[in-house]
Amino acid sequence: MTDNPNCSIGTPGKKWTDTEKQQWFEQQTIKRSYQDEVVNKINALSSFYDVIQYGALTIDEPRYPLFSLKSKNWQADRKTVLVTGGVHGYETSGVQGALRFLKNEADGQVSHYSDAFNILVVPCVSPWGYETINRWNHKALDPNRSFYADSPAQESAALMAFISSLEVEIFVHVDLHETTDTDNSVFRPALSARDAIEQKAWDIPDGFYLVGNTLNPQAEFQLAIINEVAKVTHIAPADEDGKLIGVELEQFGVINYAGRELGLCMGLTDANYVTTTEVYPDSPKVDDENCIVAQVAAVTGALDYILSKNNQ
Repeated sequence: MTDNPNCSIGTPGKKWTDTEKQQWFEQQTIKRSYQDEVVNKINALSSFYDVIQYGALTIDEPRYPLFSLKSKNWQADRKTVLVTGGVHGYETSGVQGALRFLKNEADGQVSHYSDAFNILVVPCVSPWGYETINRWNHKALDPNRSFYADSPAQESAALMAFISSLEVEIFVHVDLHETTDTDNSVFRPALSARDAIEQKAWDIPDGFYLVGNTLNPQAEFQLAIINEVAKVTHIAPADEDGKLIGVELEQFGVINYAGRELGLCMGLTDANYVTTTEVYPDSPKVDDENCIVAQVAAVTGALDYILSKNNQ
């Protein structure tokens, strides 16, 4: 996100109106290229997957097309796996992890997954957020709190409409995210200013963790992912209160949220197996590559668990 000019916008104690949101928007700048870092990689995979444009952001339709990639050998009798990344555009490893998983599959490193599942990947749900390194979209809305009927966030509405149009049952959904230091230094102060509600800083967990679905936690599934990710990076320990980001642990490295109630992407479908990954890219123990590899390990760990269940 930005260097935190957000608290100077508006009047303390009063919610932002459209005027303040426009002022915030005008302070945002392009910091990287969606075309170079995402679209070009999608196009490079078009020989291996069907590339589907399911919309474009009205802020600049030519610049921000919305893409998914789908198994070419899609079969009605196979279980469908959905992987989403970049719901929060500033969470880089989610976008690049989704693309890396597809590239590894295309290169034959993990090609057995396409023989077992229908694979559907939406690598960058929020391309404007990706370019400006923002959690919010250009209207100062959080797409990952906007997955509900008549959503005001175009990113969320477009993805919901696309998934609905496929008329397929999603069996597994892995949503790739990060928790960063800017959550405390930029996002939560901005949220406080926008909504006129105090947002206290939380302890940023040093390491990888998962968020499961409170209504269907699937503890063994989450554990299998944690075990796979632990092979490539460290898992976040609980804080002194036994919590992660203020939430009680369900098990080591795992907390649960009510995804649908909160309008989260993880509540997008009725998938039996759902998880949201959280990588910590600001840890001194990791680098950009390690974060991407951790996201890939989360996806493969999820799919290996399902395959193991099928073989039992």
